[in-house]
Amino acid sequence: MSIRSRMVKKKDGPKLSRHDWIEQGLKALAASGIEAVRVEPLAKMMQVTKGSFYWHFRNRAELLTAILEKWVSQQTDGIIDQVEAAGGMPREKLLRLFELAIQDEGREEIAIRAWATNDAIVAKTLVQVDQRRLDYTKDLFISIGFTSTEALVRARMAYYALVGEFAIGVYPKAYANQAERLTEIRLRYEILVNTTE
Repeated sequence: MSIRSRMVKKKDGPKLSRHDWIEQGLKALAASGIEAVRVEPLAKMMQVTKGSFYWHFRNRAELLTAILEKWVSQQTDGIIDQVEAAGGMPREKLLRLFELAIQDEGREEIAIRAWATNDAIVAKTLVQVDQRRLDYTKDLFISIGFTSTEALVRARMAYYALVGEFAIGVYPKAYANQAERLTEIRLRYEILVNTTE
């Protein structure tokens, strides 16, 4: 193979999968918001032509749908699946849920919520996500022994506190490191699982 033909192949860039485009889209969304998720800038970041994009997607709207589905799959279904797969008693599951929920800084979460303010489909999906997360957390509190009302209040306290932290950008500013944040989430767990009697 000549040097020229090797250069042409290198210039064409790596072969990217649909998954690669979705992941890069999520990164762009988390870093700069929905307006950053555009075909040409993504192609430049991945050092490929726009043709690579159109091999996997009909248009930008299809990519955005795939990004939203991937986020739901990773940040809701995936976390619940991890908790359930590990098994254990309800208290252990709840603690695991709390610990998994703080593994990232929430940039994707905040970007999705900002996106939802201008997109009815994303807003509807977000309502479903919030409800699924609250229902799952509430069910764990019920399994621990709380009444339905007590469980709902505790689930809301846990969930709204976490979403609020993401919204105001508490992490990483308020914590020295992830270990400190983990210590705090475990204390929050202990407070919420203890009875008020």
